[in-house]
Amino acid sequence: MMAREKLAGVLLNAQHNFAWLTGGGFNGIDTSRENGAATLLVANDGRRFILANNIEMQRMLSEQVNPADFEPIEFSWLDEKACDDIIYRKASEVLGSADIAADVLVSSHIRPVEKLIAACRYSLTEAEADRFRRLGSDAGKAMRSVIALIQPGESEIEIAAKMRSELLRGGMDSVVSLVAADDRIKKFRHPVPTDNRWQKTLMIVTCAKRHGLIASLTRLVCVGDAPGELLERTEAAARINAHIYSATSPEAVGSDLFKVLADAYAATGFANEINLHHQGGAAGYRTRDWTAHPRSSEIVQPNQAFAWNPSITGTKVEETCIVAANGVEVITASPDFPQISTVIDGKEYLSPGILVI
Repeated sequence: MMAREKLAGVLLNAQHNFAWLTGGGFNGIDTSRENGAATLLVANDGRRFILANNIEMQRMLSEQVNPADFEPIEFSWLDEKACDDIIYRKASEVLGSADIAADVLVSSHIRPVEKLIAACRYSLTEAEADRFRRLGSDAGKAMRSVIALIQPGESEIEIAAKMRSELLRGGMDSVVSLVAADDRIKKFRHPVPTDNRWQKTLMIVTCAKRHGLIASLTRLVCVGDAPGELLERTEAAARINAHIYSATSPEAVGSDLFKVLADAYAATGFANEINLHHQGGAAGYRTRDWTAHPRSSEIVQPNQAFAWNPSITGTKVEETCIVAANGVEVITASPDFPQISTVIDGKEYLSPGILVI
């Protein structure tokens, strides 16, 4: 990418890009911000550096990066306050060039290239895919453990707290935590937990993050037999999910994938539902790197991660998968959880169903 864009180097400061290039390191302190407390510099000749002030450098070298992989460039925090462009200036000095781009650093001297950097992340390396599989498996197990712990009558906030706690036991953070009980499932596509108490039907959603990678999954639980309408809609969502799994392969275009989804919604009798929520898309170091829509020109890459989330009012199906040579590989399945089987062109696809307790 740097050769194509004629760049001397690229600065990576966003927390997701720092995690990507360091194999899971964390440069965050204030997680409400995308920016991190240390910046990586990659030169077009292959040299790599880490830039940080004197408050953070030793911790970065001790706990977050291998000093053998990144040469440190340290500066005083006082100098940082005195000079807004200190990172750019240090980078241009070490490279001997001003042709430097960056992800989220703001400077009149730096060209923003986050979209180009994102494309470099899309295909997972073998090591990344292994880390992602372990994350997905642990997230799926944690979700199942939470469901075994919760009881009707608990509030959505209490259930979300148990979910976060269970994920933390496995070294995971829930960067998105959604819980909806009963009528709230039908009302809101993004149900932030409230003090509403669970009586009959429950939906739990998490985007679980560990070492930078993020796996997304949704589960539905019902006390006693699930209502017929809920079963019908969840089975329809599973059919839509199977169609998008079948279509998600290298070289597929985002706009074509959206059409597959739209056609599947129409075929199940819920054509308008696609207009009520995004359908998911490429995943990895962000919950979604891009989502499918009618104008999307993004192209699916080999070994790219995806989290599709087809939804019909009152229900949703969501797992995270990796594009493999022979189709998608779902990595977030929960043990002992009901699955809905859908066969397309002779191939079986499994989606999470509804757990009856």
